[in-house]
Amino acid sequence: MQNDVTVSMFQIIKSVALALAFSFLSAVIFAAILRFSPLPNSVIYPVNQVVKSLAVGIGVLTFIRGEKGLIKGGAVGLLFTALSYLAFSAIGGDFSLSWLIFAETAATLLVGALCGALAVNMRRDG
Repeated sequence: MQNDVTVSMFQIIKSVALALAFSFLSAVIFAAILRFSPLPNSVIYPVNQVVKSLAVGIGVLTFIRGEKGLIKGGAVGLLFTALSYLAFSAIGGDFSLSWLIFAETAATLLVGALCGALAVNMRRDG
């Protein structure tokens, strides 16, 4: 039982780490694109939400295995949102909350849970 919890926690931590790395790398690339292109500022929020959802999905689908994928994936989504909020707020110097953080939390929770359910039910050869 203890080993199952340890394995699950390690899967969640690895998933969150990959999601954060993907999100940060994507943010840097997107910032460079914005710097050198005429895209309006109105594209920033939707692109960031897609990137964060992709990040959670990639992290979950890469590392979540075994049972309880819905719960593990949801945990990845929640932990990712909390850590990315803290990191990006620290970078931007603004920790103010808005309704958008709740929408983002709901979206990453949903994506994580769905991808977790998918991840534990996918057939893996090898």
